[in-house]
Amino acid sequence: MSSDLEVSALAINVVIPQALRWTDTRRGDTFTLTNLNVRLLPDGHLAVKAYGRPVGGGRGAYVSFPVPDRPELAALVAEAADRAAVLWSAHRGLG
Repeated sequence: MSSDLEVSALAINVVIPQALRWTDTRRGDTFTLTNLNVRLLPDGHLAVKAYGRPVGGGRGAYVSFPVPDRPELAALVAEAADRAAVLWSAHRGLG
């Protein structure tokens, strides 16, 4: 495999445990944040956005929210990234 192979994105989706979920408001709608999208940036750092559903029900728009600066959420992101690394390193190729 060529060493100049460019991988443009590595991303994982993580379910936020019930105890760590929060709500936020956008465009007049309140959302319960239930999922994180974690991306590995080219410099090795992580970027994360939260997604969820409107409290009032329905699908709502696919709107991203910032993740609050809370130690337990940072730990969840780090644990998820570590778990994803293990899963990726153990891949068995195309099925």
